[in-house]
Amino acid sequence: MTLWTAAEAAQATGGEARGAWTATGVSIDSRTLAPGDLFVALTAARDGHDFVAQALEKGAAAAMVSRVPDDVPAGAPLLIVDDVLQGLIALGRAGRARTGARIVAVTGSVGKTSTKEMLRHVLSCQGRTHAAEASYNNHWGVPLTLARMPAETDYAVIEIGMNRPGEIAPLSRLARPHVAMVTTVAAAHLEAFEDIAGIAHEKAAICAGLEPGGSAILNGDIETAPILRAAAQAAGARIVTFGTRAGNHHRVTKVTVHDRSTVVQGRAWRTPLVFKVGAPGRHFALNALAVLAAVWRLGADRAVAISDLGRWSPPAGRGTRERLQLDPADETLGIDLIDDAFNANPASMAAAIEVLAAAEPEDDVGRIAKGRRIAILGDMLELGPEEARMHAELADLPGMAELDEVHCVGPRMKNLWQALPDAQRGRWQTSAEKLAERAHRMIDAGDVVLVKGSKASRVSKVVAALRKAGRPLPQEREDV
Repeated sequence: MTLWTAAEAAQATGGEARGAWTATGVSIDSRTLAPGDLFVALTAARDGHDFVAQALEKGAAAAMVSRVPDDVPAGAPLLIVDDVLQGLIALGRAGRARTGARIVAVTGSVGKTSTKEMLRHVLSCQGRTHAAEASYNNHWGVPLTLARMPAETDYAVIEIGMNRPGEIAPLSRLARPHVAMVTTVAAAHLEAFEDIAGIAHEKAAICAGLEPGGSAILNGDIETAPILRAAAQAAGARIVTFGTRAGNHHRVTKVTVHDRSTVVQGRAWRTPLVFKVGAPGRHFALNALAVLAAVWRLGADRAVAISDLGRWSPPAGRGTRERLQLDPADETLGIDLIDDAFNANPASMAAAIEVLAAAEPEDDVGRIAKGRRIAILGDMLELGPEEARMHAELADLPGMAELDEVHCVGPRMKNLWQALPDAQRGRWQTSAEKLAERAHRMIDAGDVVLVKGSKASRVSKVVAALRKAGRPLPQEREDV
């Protein structure tokens, strides 16, 4: 299916098209480029112009460039623009303008990617749905997602993130959502903000691009909810709040976390709801309620979405749970791994530990008679001057008392390690690589193991080591 013709892309970007090419996709990475993609030569850690010839050899339909590299043959299909990033933004703007899709934009300090995937899952069952396949939520990720959107899309889910003030509003205006959602506001990226209120103001800026008559789905439980409300009101949005507190339009009244799923009771306006989410976690229950509010405001079928939530599972590294077989000859000898190694801040760490605390280890199957709840935790980054205190205070989380061992990675997480009781204190290592070397010695059959940390803490290395020590088994769904 043609996504962009040379003429369309040139008109969208104001660039010069060389050749009468057609593109079926858009790529910024020559390593993952598919034949037929328009290769966009962004300049980031590396200059994409250095890979244009390679991309064309791999079958790229054309390359968007600001200069013609010396190793590109004469007559090569190109789209020449003044600035490649601005060209991508213009292409994304044109991709948004030509579609009649109903669009929801999602931001939040915690849960935006898993909520995006939850929305993708339930909306895909009701129409042609487009969303980024990864966490493409920044200054190039949002325009890339829009540039990849087929004109015939029915629903689109756009994730919008930030690292510093002033990033969200321009991306919201580019996406022009019909529904804007803020999952929560918590301590994340505090290095760039004076306080939580500053983060709330930035998250609230997702309302800046709302289409006329649009809706804002806001977390009504948090202290900074008034800041979110004020921004939504200024944008003329219809406000729908969600949470656990009385007064929220969509309210969770009871959450039952099972080993592999979550059952939620609540109300949507005056309508009682009971539904299942196909993953354990109180945070998933709240975000699922926000998803149902968004589905309603998008004009999709909420009852169908409720049914489909029970078949959803989180994306890799965001709380996925898998069974690893430790003995090739005996499937009963294994561990349950909770892979949450992509990101971390105090709020998401608390949610993950609550999930681990509710998990059920198996007794009498390993060398150690009692199955254990084990946490392997890496540094939480970008927390600012209070980072030491925030790491140490994880020891006081209610769920922490249910854990048997806590292993820590990195200089910041040493503050937690020192705050733990001796009975819980596992190993501390300066790097994930060092702990990964011993990962197979820290587990036993019957254990449930959580691995979580900021991406830059590299605790995904420990996940990889655990998978190497075991073998993934097919997952069994829990009927509730």
